[in-house]
Amino acid sequence: MLGALKYIAVPQTDPYHNLALEEYLLRKVPPDAVILYLWQNQNTVVIGRNQNAWRECNVSRLEQDGATLARRLSGGGAVFHDLGNLNFTFIAQKPYFDIQKQLQVILVALKQWGLLAENSGRNDITIEGKKFSGNAYYRSQTGCYHHGTLLINVDFSKLNQYLQVSAEKLAAKGVASVQSRVVNLASLNPALNPQNIQPALLQAFSQVYGLQPQPLVLSTADEANMLRLREKYASWDWNFGQQFPFTTEWAKRFPWGEIQIRVQVNNGSISEAHVYTDAMAVDFAGQLADLLTGCRFQKDAMQMACETLPLGTDFSKEMRTQIQTLFENL
Repeated sequence: MLGALKYIAVPQTDPYHNLALEEYLLRKVPPDAVILYLWQNQNTVVIGRNQNAWRECNVSRLEQDGATLARRLSGGGAVFHDLGNLNFTFIAQKPYFDIQKQLQVILVALKQWGLLAENSGRNDITIEGKKFSGNAYYRSQTGCYHHGTLLINVDFSKLNQYLQVSAEKLAAKGVASVQSRVVNLASLNPALNPQNIQPALLQAFSQVYGLQPQPLVLSTADEANMLRLREKYASWDWNFGQQFPFTTEWAKRFPWGEIQIRVQVNNGSISEAHVYTDAMAVDFAGQLADLLTGCRFQKDAMQMACETLPLGTDFSKEMRTQIQTLFENL
């Protein structure tokens, strides 16, 4: 028999902390409880477990704007989070993991605000055919979670800027996102915001499950263990160094000639590079290919590799700088 409902809402807006806490709660959920976890991320693109980061978003633009890319445990597509969005996660062991009940909590809560939403039958919750909640799921050996977004007052201009790849050619593997028509709930009820919907969610949680939710308080030991887990979510290897091989290339004509650079990327590093040019300098193409091979597929790393190209009569510092500009929008 279901013995308890627990809820936790965190003030942190760091995506690595919040994803780590989500996994930690999954590991620690009691066998007779359901947890509702409410959280927000600031200016973050979160990609699915099996997605290629460079295929899903403009990584360079994220870095320039001080925004964050994070990878979650669950599958599904890329989503943009800011403080106009509220994330929810239902966590339970398998006997009490009920997707229909969990979706019902969201629908009942929104009804309190005069919003009649429906489950689309895929992984979305919609109003009048427009998506405001994308949902995804994860199952471990014993526990499960179901999480999703609530787009309330999200900056769609940032969403559109970040959730697109750069203009460079990219032949990539990995699950691609499916674009949908989206809507902010505040456009349908301007009084709604990410803070005042939370009591409605807790009330609906109680109504659907027939128990009174109790706050979940983390101990000092819980916080320490969770912060160690955060290191995984913040790591370059987790977010970028995944097994999604792809190829990409750059081509441009400069005053000294045309150059084409084509690379094969695997596990987030360049496994093979080829450089073609009609420049008078005959040696730098092979040298550049050698320097890029083994390099992280990352703007700073690739530009630093160029720094060691030897200068000479036919290969100037200006040429080297111009080649480095090719990687600015990586």
